[in-house]
Amino acid sequence: MRLADELELDLVEISPNAEPPVCKIIDYKKFVYMQKKREKELKAKSTQIVVKEIRFGPQTDEHDYEFKRKNAEKFLKEGSKLKAFVFFKGRSIIYKEQGQILLLRLAQDLEEHGKVEALPVLEGKRMIMYIAPKKKK
Repeated sequence: MRLADELELDLVEISPNAEPPVCKIIDYKKFVYMQKKREKELKAKSTQIVVKEIRFGPQTDEHDYEFKRKNAEKFLKEGSKLKAFVFFKGRSIIYKEQGQILLLRLAQDLEEHGKVEALPVLEGKRMIMYIAPKKKK
């Protein structure tokens, strides 16, 4: 303790259960600062997964499809996951096959940019498919 006072540093107990207890002389404020800095760097390196959505109707026109496909391509290049779904309103639920064909066509068109995580599944009035971006080499 005298040595720590002479050096104007802090005496920190590292392992209190050891016999005798292990202590270290350090600048505690600097230690806490460096620890926070390391945590911040680790947090910055970790990536957060963003899910972008694209909505289709069962009878989406060719031009609209191409426009949405280009957006989907852009989202996958950015590294976002893609949730593509066909929304069936009212009696349009009878066009389930058209919705499935549309989503499978989208998956085929985006094959070079992403891989299908989940094939089209009907949930209520929506047919949903997930596409994840391909890893960059």
